[in-house]
Amino acid sequence: MKARTFLIVVLFAWPHNAAGDQPPPQPAQPVEFTSQILPLLQTKCWDCHGPETQESHLRLDRREAALQGGNSGEPALVPGKANLSHLIQLVRGEDPQRRMPPDKSDRLTAAEIQLLTEWIDQGADWPSNRSAQEQRREPVNHWSFQPPQSPIPPAINDPWVVNEIDRFVLQGLRARSLEPNPPASRAELARRLSLDILGLPSSPESIQSFQSDSNPRATQLLIERLLASPHFGERQASYWLDLVRFAETNGYETNRERPQAWPYRDFVIRSFNEDKPYDRFVKEQLAGDAMGAPEATAFLVAGPYDLVKSPDINLTRMQRQNELDDMIATTGTAFLGLTIGCARCHNHKFDPIRQTDYYAWQAIFAGVQHGDRTISLTKEAEQEIARLVERQASLREALRPFLKRPLASRPSVNARDNEERFASVPARFIRFTVLATNSSEPCLDEIEIFSDSTNVALASVGAKATCSSALPGHAIHRIEHVHDGRFGNSYSWISNEQGRGWIQIELAKTAPIQRIRWSRDREGLYSDRIATEYRIEAAVEPNQWFTVASSADRVPWSNGGRTEPEYDFAAAPPSEVKQGRDALDEFRRIEQRKLALQASTTVYAGTFQPPGPTHRLFRGDPAAQREIVSPDTLSALGKLSLAGDSTEQTRRAALADWIAAPNNPLTARVIVNRIWQQHFGTGIVATASDFGAAGTRPTHPELLDWLASQLIQHRWSLKHIHRLILNSATYQPSSRPRPAALSAEGATTWLW
Repeated sequence: MKARTFLIVVLFAWPHNAAGDQPPPQPAQPVEFTSQILPLLQTKCWDCHGPETQESHLRLDRREAALQGGNSGEPALVPGKANLSHLIQLVRGEDPQRRMPPDKSDRLTAAEIQLLTEWIDQGADWPSNRSAQEQRREPVNHWSFQPPQSPIPPAINDPWVVNEIDRFVLQGLRARSLEPNPPASRAELARRLSLDILGLPSSPESIQSFQSDSNPRATQLLIERLLASPHFGERQASYWLDLVRFAETNGYETNRERPQAWPYRDFVIRSFNEDKPYDRFVKEQLAGDAMGAPEATAFLVAGPYDLVKSPDINLTRMQRQNELDDMIATTGTAFLGLTIGCARCHNHKFDPIRQTDYYAWQAIFAGVQHGDRTISLTKEAEQEIARLVERQASLREALRPFLKRPLASRPSVNARDNEERFASVPARFIRFTVLATNSSEPCLDEIEIFSDSTNVALASVGAKATCSSALPGHAIHRIEHVHDGRFGNSYSWISNEQGRGWIQIELAKTAPIQRIRWSRDREGLYSDRIATEYRIEAAVEPNQWFTVASSADRVPWSNGGRTEPEYDFAAAPPSEVKQGRDALDEFRRIEQRKLALQASTTVYAGTFQPPGPTHRLFRGDPAAQREIVSPDTLSALGKLSLAGDSTEQTRRAALADWIAAPNNPLTARVIVNRIWQQHFGTGIVATASDFGAAGTRPTHPELLDWLASQLIQHRWSLKHIHRLILNSATYQPSSRPRPAALSAEGATTWLW
């Protein structure tokens, strides 16, 4: 045994320069681009990816193009990281179906692959022979990406012309040697206007009245009456809700109903009837929770939702990718007329939309989840509650002589919904301390802190939650659930102290607060663990607390829930009994009305969670993560300049501002084209949801830009665009075809 040990020691101690030993690896020699790499690229790659031909939009004769990569979305070169460079993966044949070059006789040798690998690992030094101007991103030349112009309508004097729309159209008609049809009859026009504007047929009486109206402005007045009808918003909403894939069921095999989807439908109808500026209409649907229109964010989750989650984590991740893709694709097509969803797996084949752009948008929507959430009361409801509270105060005084014993003025706590109201105070920190419960450790499923009508406690707006303790071992009971916007026991916090505990919310900034809502289980399934005694404190500076609300003025807890003081009318004089009973009946009716107003207003408008990191996915595969992508917009059209750790709401608001900006080249063009399509059947751009290179070019580009400029100049008023179109001679001719016109070349383009 000792001899063996001795031999081992000798072997390990043997000199390294002994015969038969391998020399240590030497560092790779610097690879020279001009003499070693450039000839290799020229002979092996440039036939398909050079200055003349760029298959799959991959170009390997320019460093900037190689760094960007082609349709795959993968950068061909990642300086310093050959193993992550798509070019190396292709020449190695890591995917046998995509090995390059495709011709076996042209394949790189092992030595050439090694040389290319070493060059990339050394930093891919590539001296540029192009000027700084030439190295900039190639210009985006497609018409729809250019800023809209404000063209001057053609100077055409003709009795047919009513407004500027007619000047553009008549110029085109004359260029094709065509003449417009004669005007429609009064009856024909009345039916057309009613069906177009309201989606309803005209009554015989209204047609007869219009026919007999001798007022020269009769048509204009009819248009105004129809635009003012509440049915106008319903008609417009039918187009919009179809466009944004709105449904009141989830789809898929379960196809469960969404009982609280209707508030978004009503929001859309109301917006069109009020002629809400279109730029605000756009912003509210992306970030209405920050703009006083919380129901509008149902736009984001209006599409299908697969309730049945797979036990396979990879399939679950793919389901989530599909949800996000639905939000991205709909936002792109509805507002911008771009097929952004095409860049999910690779760079867009036709438009300057890179795969990184797609995942930059995904980073914006990464915190949006399907589901119901509670929204704050309307201003009207708040005002009515204030009046009811004032009336109750006077009734309480009238009932005081009939009290059996003095009791607190507020009802006892309950599991579903509790509200604290107090004079407005500035606060940065709010602490809810539980002093006693009806059983076990206290549980809170949500706490909402309102500054005016905005819930400033949400994590999605930057608020942070801490606690005295949390029940361990339960994923559904965590402190982060107490302000995540989701309700119910499955998204709640439970203390780890019997009958006690506290949570603290630190707001993103100091704000005036006037109201706090809290609940044990807003779904009403559980009534244990209720905080029956509590204290709520606020502070501007840490630990400088002052009390804003507590359970001290509430009726003590009873197992039946809400209770009220006991009254005794037997001892009262008969003349006062009726007065007392009437006061109590009115008090109870007011309480029921107040409870109905204060009840949770639930809407299927999505919930918002702090977003985690977003990775670009190779070919859209959730299991093939690449680099982290920061939230941003389409790189060819602008930049949002958002920080990687920006809050969820900030991301959506920034995108909304960018889409609705007057200098966005697409937003105004897309919506005026949709209005034109509604009235004429075909838009000025026939592919109304694709303004990209694969779509059609506008038949009247100057008219499209003029309408877009009119929209912006008139406060984004959609009714203004409707008026321009409906009052034009272009809209009002007879629809009866003329045989001579039908034989003319291009007649179908110009006869409306």
